Amino acid sequence: MLSCKRNVLSQIMKRTKKNKKKLRKKTLIRNQNPQFEEEESAAEEEGDRGEGFSLKSSAPSHSHGVQPLGNLFLSPSTSNSRITGLGNLRILTDELVLDILGFLGGSHLGVLATVSKSFYVFCNHEPLWRNLVLEHLKGDFFFNGSWKSTYISAFYPSFPVLNNGSSDLKVRDFYSDYLFQSWLCASLEMKREWLERDNIERRRGISVEEFILNFEEPNKPVLLEGCLENWAALEKWDKEYLTEVCRDVRFSVGPVEMKLEDYFRYADRVREERPLYLFDPKFAEKVPILGSDYKIPLYFREDLFSVLGGERPDYRWVIIGPAGSGSSFHIDPNSTSAWNAVIKGSKKWVLFPPDVVPPGVHPSPDGAEVACPVSIIEWFMNFYGATRDWKKRPIECVCKAGEVIFVPNGWWHLVINLEESIAITQNYVSRRNLVNVLDFLKRPNASELVSGTMDRTNLYDKFSSAIEATFPGTIDQLVSKAEETAAKQKKPSFWESVTDAKVGQFKFSFGS
Repeated sequence: MLSCKRNVLSQIMKRTKKNKKKLRKKTLIRNQNPQFEEEESAAEEEGDRGEGFSLKSSAPSHSHGVQPLGNLFLSPSTSNSRITGLGNLRILTDELVLDILGFLGGSHLGVLATVSKSFYVFCNHEPLWRNLVLEHLKGDFFFNGSWKSTYISAFYPSFPVLNNGSSDLKVRDFYSDYLFQSWLCASLEMKREWLERDNIERRRGISVEEFILNFEEPNKPVLLEGCLENWAALEKWDKEYLTEVCRDVRFSVGPVEMKLEDYFRYADRVREERPLYLFDPKFAEKVPILGSDYKIPLYFREDLFSVLGGERPDYRWVIIGPAGSGSSFHIDPNSTSAWNAVIKGSKKWVLFPPDVVPPGVHPSPDGAEVACPVSIIEWFMNFYGATRDWKKRPIECVCKAGEVIFVPNGWWHLVINLEESIAITQNYVSRRNLVNVLDFLKRPNASELVSGTMDRTNLYDKFSSAIEATFPGTIDQLVSKAEETAAKQKKPSFWESVTDAKVGQFKFSFGS
């Protein structure tokens, strides 16, 4: 995480190395600092070379003047109030200080914030208040511009708070890489170079046979255009419609469940590093009309998990989130393939094949856990540039409303919403992938790896028995075919044909 700020600092230092006085004026991003306008202009000039960073026009302003540690070395003052104001806690890392404060309630945080400038900054750290709101209010909260003001409004309604969550109190000479990070990652625009690479294959109007031959069997991603034209959801699904038809129904949002009206209020106002993401696997059961507003594209209609009926694992989700929300690198559950259709908005995708672990991602040997950067923006800042020189570069695209992306089984992928977005995704098992799924389900640690079902241990037996009863001999035929294919000489790598020929064709603007 520390490299996030150091990378930004080093870029700015390169640009201003010849003039130390100018360097002090242009050092990194200082919240609510008039000098930032000069820095932002310089960043825009560097943007063409991929070196600059720009802030969102809606960037949160309540960072209390926290600066990255590198600024301390460029400041005429040698004072760091983070050290002088923490007492015995000064020897701890910022992460540990926040962990300790995380055990306190809202009233204790409020009192402790009056002890010193340092405690004021730490006790106003928004993720602390977010955890309190979600823990005590669950999904029954009325987002009030910030998590702290939301908490205070709920528990101390007579206490005056600023509705936008901002604070007039700025602390001088407070340097902390860790605390600066959340604000920085919540505030940065997606750089142009992060969006312009588009090297996925795009197809319109191909037959099911062509899809199977050219993409599903070789396990290659593809972006499909024009196959959602009969979806009522494309026309109907906006905030007003969804709020009306869903009314008091609650949907899964991170660790809580919320009504859509409350979630949309939150999504409209929040400006944070990791916005809550609505990701609900039971939406069609909860609101049946939503299930009738879309049709499975013809390429994905063979779904062998359906033989399990009501015992099948979770397989379809409605996904709603503001700009900046999304999913960090992961592989879809149970070795399934997936399709993801955008109804409103647009999404940036980055995909790596099963044999290439993305930079900055560290899966456990058994695949049960994955460690990766805290936020998606942090990954782009620290690791995206490294992939430019890789022989097997990632497959990338921006998927817009009306488009569908096919995500083959085993592929690592990251997704970030470039604007407020609504999508539907489904995981499925076809004959091309059945053997992989069965192998996955019978792994020794299947009870840890299998997801979306209460009976993880017995899913293999149930699924294989149901397939054999419904399609006798299919499993043996597919296993034999897989063994024959593996014995043949491998064809030239798909990666040899991947180029960046489309770089620069996609242009995206965050303007209205």
